[in-house]
Amino acid sequence: MRPIREHATSNGRTYMITSSTWGRRALFQNDCWARLLIDTLYHYRGSTYLLHEFVIMPDHIHVLLTPQTSLEKAVQFIKGGFSHRVKKELGSNMEIWQKGFSDHRIRDASDYSLHQVYIDQNPVRKHLRERAEDYPYSSARPGFDLDPAPQGLKPSSCEELSAARLEAAPFQGKKTAHACGAELRSDKEETAS
Repeated sequence: MRPIREHATSNGRTYMITSSTWGRRALFQNDCWARLLIDTLYHYRGSTYLLHEFVIMPDHIHVLLTPQTSLEKAVQFIKGGFSHRVKKELGSNMEIWQKGFSDHRIRDASDYSLHQVYIDQNPVRKHLRERAEDYPYSSARPGFDLDPAPQGLKPSSCEELSAARLEAAPFQGKKTAHACGAELRSDKEETAS
């Protein structure tokens, strides 16, 4: 029996959502498709959701967001909006997305940090890049304008963020931590420990 999905309507909760391409095809290896998806994420940002983190992998996406409407509606705008733009702008009628999506409600600052690191490090774990900030289709790359973590979900210290990094990727040989500051995500530069 499937668990009942909690209906999230402007409740201020933050979620990590994951959605895969139809048949796990590597559609986002194509630079044009990946950049169009990033543009779609930013098109609905603000009115439909707050965008905190994202990574576009070759055959799936992970997005950390806070819906301004329902969670289902936010994901519908991302997936449906992208599908519409692919058809209109790229002339493709192919099926793009698997049906549905998975979501995880972020519980606290530690959980937020853990999922932030998971998203940032996904291209490194999959051997697409050696450093997360070098992957072009990820919010770990410097230059993306992101919404800050909601109050109560911001890591309280560099130690908490470092602990989340280690927990999310214990098999990696490097220990890294964000530079501390008033806004942990403002500069996106990594420093080696």
